[in-house]
Amino acid sequence: MGSTDVEKAVDDCIIFAVNGERYEVADADPSTTLLEFLRSRTPFKSVKLGCGEGGCGACVVLLSKYDSALDKVESFNVSSCLTLLCSINGCSITTSEGLGNRKNGFHPIHQRFAGFHASQCGFCTPGMCMSFFSALVNAEETNRLEAPPGFSKITVSEAEKAITGNLCRCTGYRPIADACKSFAADVDLEDLGINSFWRKGDTKEVKSCRLPSYHSKDHACSYTEKLGDEFRLTRPFNSKKYSWFSPVTIEELQQLFHSDAVSSIKLVVGNTSNGYYKETEKYDKYIDLRYIPELSVVKMDESGIEFGAALSISKVVLHLKEQSKSNLCSSGELVFKKIAEHMEKIASGFVKNMASIGGNLIMAQQNNFPSDITTLLLAVGSSVSILSGNKHEKISFEDFFSRPPLDPRTVLLSVHIPLLKPTTGDGLVQANATLLFETYRAAPRPLGNALPYLNAAFLADISSVKNGILVNNIYLAFGAYGTKHATRAGKVEEYLRGEILSVRVLDEAIKMVKCSVVPEEGTSHASYRSSLAASFLFEFLNSFSSVGSSISGGSFEELNGLLLEGARKFSNDGTMSPSENKPLLSSAKQEVNSSTDYYPVGEPMPKFGAAIQASGEAVFVDDIPSPPSCLHGAFVYSTKPLARVKDVSFKSHPQPTAVISVKDIPKEGENVGALTNFGPEPLFVEDVARFAGDLIAFVVADTQKNANLAAKGAQIDYDTDGLEPPILTVEEAVKQSSFFDVPPFLYPQQIGDFSKGMAEADHKILSAEIRLGSQYYFYMETHTALAIPDEDNCMVVYSSIQCPEFAHRAIAQCLGIPEHNVRVLTRRVGGGFGGKAYKSIPVATACALAAYKLRRPVRIYLDRKTDMVIAGGRHPMKITYSVGFKSDGKITALHLDILINAGITVDISPIIPHKMMGVFKKYDWGALSFDIKVCKTNITSKSAMRAPGEVQASFIAEAIIEHVASSLSMEVDSVRNRNFHSYESLKLFYGSASGESIEFTLPSVWDKVARTSNFQQRISMIEQFNRSNIWLKRGISRIPIVHEVMVRTAPGKVSILWDGSIVVEVGGIELGQGLWTKVKQVAAYALSLVQCVGTEDLVEKVRVVQADTLSLVQGGLTAGSTTSESSCEAVRLCCNVLVERLAPLKEKLQMQMGSVKWDALILQAHSENVNLAANSFFVPDPSSTKYLNYGAAVSEVEVNILTGGTRILRTDIVYDCGQSLNPAVDLGQIEGAFVQGLGFYMQEEYPTNSDGLVIANGTWTYKVPTLDTIPKQFNVEVLNSGHHEKRVLSSKASGEPPLLLAASVHCATRAAIKGARRQLKSWGALEGTDSTFQLDVPATMPVVKQLCGLDSVETYLQTLLSTS
Repeated sequence: MGSTDVEKAVDDCIIFAVNGERYEVADADPSTTLLEFLRSRTPFKSVKLGCGEGGCGACVVLLSKYDSALDKVESFNVSSCLTLLCSINGCSITTSEGLGNRKNGFHPIHQRFAGFHASQCGFCTPGMCMSFFSALVNAEETNRLEAPPGFSKITVSEAEKAITGNLCRCTGYRPIADACKSFAADVDLEDLGINSFWRKGDTKEVKSCRLPSYHSKDHACSYTEKLGDEFRLTRPFNSKKYSWFSPVTIEELQQLFHSDAVSSIKLVVGNTSNGYYKETEKYDKYIDLRYIPELSVVKMDESGIEFGAALSISKVVLHLKEQSKSNLCSSGELVFKKIAEHMEKIASGFVKNMASIGGNLIMAQQNNFPSDITTLLLAVGSSVSILSGNKHEKISFEDFFSRPPLDPRTVLLSVHIPLLKPTTGDGLVQANATLLFETYRAAPRPLGNALPYLNAAFLADISSVKNGILVNNIYLAFGAYGTKHATRAGKVEEYLRGEILSVRVLDEAIKMVKCSVVPEEGTSHASYRSSLAASFLFEFLNSFSSVGSSISGGSFEELNGLLLEGARKFSNDGTMSPSENKPLLSSAKQEVNSSTDYYPVGEPMPKFGAAIQASGEAVFVDDIPSPPSCLHGAFVYSTKPLARVKDVSFKSHPQPTAVISVKDIPKEGENVGALTNFGPEPLFVEDVARFAGDLIAFVVADTQKNANLAAKGAQIDYDTDGLEPPILTVEEAVKQSSFFDVPPFLYPQQIGDFSKGMAEADHKILSAEIRLGSQYYFYMETHTALAIPDEDNCMVVYSSIQCPEFAHRAIAQCLGIPEHNVRVLTRRVGGGFGGKAYKSIPVATACALAAYKLRRPVRIYLDRKTDMVIAGGRHPMKITYSVGFKSDGKITALHLDILINAGITVDISPIIPHKMMGVFKKYDWGALSFDIKVCKTNITSKSAMRAPGEVQASFIAEAIIEHVASSLSMEVDSVRNRNFHSYESLKLFYGSASGESIEFTLPSVWDKVARTSNFQQRISMIEQFNRSNIWLKRGISRIPIVHEVMVRTAPGKVSILWDGSIVVEVGGIELGQGLWTKVKQVAAYALSLVQCVGTEDLVEKVRVVQADTLSLVQGGLTAGSTTSESSCEAVRLCCNVLVERLAPLKEKLQMQMGSVKWDALILQAHSENVNLAANSFFVPDPSSTKYLNYGAAVSEVEVNILTGGTRILRTDIVYDCGQSLNPAVDLGQIEGAFVQGLGFYMQEEYPTNSDGLVIANGTWTYKVPTLDTIPKQFNVEVLNSGHHEKRVLSSKASGEPPLLLAASVHCATRAAIKGARRQLKSWGALEGTDSTFQLDVPATMPVVKQLCGLDSVETYLQTLLSTS
């Protein structure tokens, strides 16, 4: 067939604006995303690639476009990693740089993020700012009263929810929420945490004045308001050359379908499906459906509401809410409201703003996507209109989903949701009947991007009769539980119709629904999902009796008494889901004690560079513009363990520019990918791939997208003939005696006589077992590097790495060139947590090797999946312990057998035993013996992750204490107290690291956290709550930490320039931990000792510059929590030298002039040739290399017995920072570490398949904590414990130790589960009631529900039946 009208009428240019700059693009590849364009063809780098799935928010921008129907500009945030460039014709895009910047002035959002200490590494911050700005813009569009000066119309609840879709791995979210809430008209400024704007005790008026000024009109983005006439008149974009078409009628769409025999067509609305179903090849034709009026229509009549299939989910929610407000008395419109509220919980706002309702349903129909919307609409009898060829059909949801997957040329036109009314059997409206509609979902996150374990929607037509509640009709829909599509529980519906509700009826219905909702074989957590179906149905049917009086207008006397009692107790539990307008977080307290002894050290200054991080001007490695002729790389890795690689071929088009493998290593070089303290590790597979994730080759192409596509399309031919089976578990490693050696100096010392201690015990627990899994770093910035060949056979490498020096050595060794020919530079890292230490080296080395061979610059930015596969993560372990203890809970002896799964190479694994014992010894175990083996297995090498070995050891210690308490039926807190260290026992266990007795602050910290958290009173309150509530149980726990750290060596260099400004270099890398900020403060303090005029503001004159391995050597590894203080001490030593050099000149000038200004002193020093550059290398005194950190936390958790869901109601932390170098920075480290620990203990699963290949490979399957999962009330006190002679300016570490305190949440969850199991026992259950049980890590919803009883509902109903 020939070309259609739409194909002939082409407009080959896309016209749009970015931050007010006009762009006209004539060479638009239709698969190009907005993110790709912004990062590669504009100067705006604030949009970051964090996941490529719409799951992290790092790439969020504001999109503004003219709505011709409303004759106004509408603005909303979108995920630029999913938005296709061709779809933004006629739009205006605003990035964080567009809001404000260093040159034109920062936006108040940027200023408040900086001032509330809401940015650490800064990689996520621009996306956070844009998500929040979008909410501000939309709040100003409402008809609410004008906000007071300095504030917005936005509410506290809206401010919080605006950022629930954005991930942050550094801050713990609390300061981000505070920065956003500071704009809200209804905020109580007293509820906001520490900031740089006001001091404690300031009045509300003073606080309001000191906030950076905000006025909605002055700080609205001009680009959202001034779309020119050109944009208003822009036609839909069509390009035959690039195969993108935008039909404006159904007829044009049909013509496009039949114009050519193209093999593949992509129908486009928001392209958000690409976040889940990744495209691996380009389509022949892209058709944008948004300009066809029939697909964007909203029609409302007496039959219901019809939505065009191309309408965004956000607009569907808006229309449903408007309809529900129009008639609050109508049951049908209440259904609309419930559907809208449920839709608000799914996906993030920046995804729903582009995702269409039709696209969601098509994904479910074609690809079995576990859609919530499908389940909701199935329950209310919705229908769809589809167009197949010339055939237009209106069919039911059941029919739609029972058909085979739709052909790409079949179009979903609209969705109809009926307006429901209670009816009799003959269809007449029944006077005394009412409709009840509820929706449910259980998912790893309450809000946003999380697939449910099960979702459900129930519709019931009920009426009050003489002896109870009559079910006239009922519809029960379940979805996402491991079947292809959402289904109706037909047999249960049939059973319930015509029944008068009673305990017996409810019991039978629950049994039937568990038989109806059965996941397909192979579905994870199958029993849990079926149990959820029973829980949701119970919750729904049980609610009937609580609405009985409103139906009948009478009392409850005639209703089934037992059921009513249950319903009343159930309703006492409170809401099971977040209220629409209820804030996610409560007020919290942050107590910091500043010290002026070493001013400006000790001041809670904002983190250096926070404002430019917020505006997106801070430069990360991938933000560095690509040099001319730059190529891009991607890794091809093995998917098999211990398999011979026979051949690698590539099917992609275009073919890669080059494929770099072990064969391309220069003959002078070596196959070295990393150097650790324990030896080298290979870069590439030589013959046999040793594990799934082993690097086979480095594919190089003209763009990162093409390199990624080529790598994904690689065909690898494996052969296992003659090879031994791989070792994948620690048990297999033991059988094969496959271990790494631990040097004797790293193997911890045992304490006391175990046999004697066991002989003294009254009770013993023998060979109890604990298993702990891994954890992924989930730094927001994945591994990245840029290698540039330089003159004279040199190589310059920019790397996002925690140890540039190690990369420097590895690159030189791999290329076979002298180390002085290599230069590695690192300015900042977008989150590290140990994962950017040795694991970054192969990435930088591969880039350097490719650049060396091709003599062209080569860069790489790993996609999230590849990063997760090769990262390694935390060490999995198997622990077996035997413990002896007295009847009063005092432990007399403990033996541990620990098997650590190190993976294939040694990495840092030999230090794990030492690290573990440094934390594990926090209790007085009496006699402590252990046998720790580091197992070599055929899985990805495990590496350092924030508190390596220590986070596991802390949990093991608490698990043993909990086990002992359960065995003795004692309160666990009293067992902890019984085994608390005295200073004498502390010295026995820790030796010289214990310090002086005055430094042993743990007892006072322990008492203080109990006092400030009202620990004892709350124990009684929780007991009362648990007695009064059936389906919610609470638990509380208090735990201590003793964390041993080792002070590192560190180099420093300080130079004073002619104008008095100061340049500082340190070996430590800025990872977001505030190292540069502390260094600036220390430099300012140390130089101020010269005592001249102007030194009080010296901190503003200090700049810390990037790490450069040729400028400053021996930089070492930034890790272990002490690099900041070591770097500060190195800088202080430099400054002391400079002050010593300046002192004679200053005294001379003082005698001549009276007073001497800093600038004048420095100018004169330059003139007199005083050496104003000083180097140092700090080496800690052997007697003070190690020291102990102390802290304690109390956490309270609420467990939903029906779902296994947990809510952290409150956490209180007291942490001893010595004299903090910067209390605001340390507070951020404490909160961020705690929340990362929360992920390990409660949420984050990092599973592998049977070959050891990681299968949790993105934001869909790996769930880090989010704003809606952190403690609702989060109180932290940074304790100033005074002078510590041997510490750097009396400071102590804060980066890792607080992470261990998150175990308090796990222990509190265990306490809540104990309450549930006691209740289960009181109901007569025979299984699952023992007070001693193992709560796995992480304690996810399925784990918690299993321990609370998968059959708890049935057991409860049986109790009621037996009682009656």
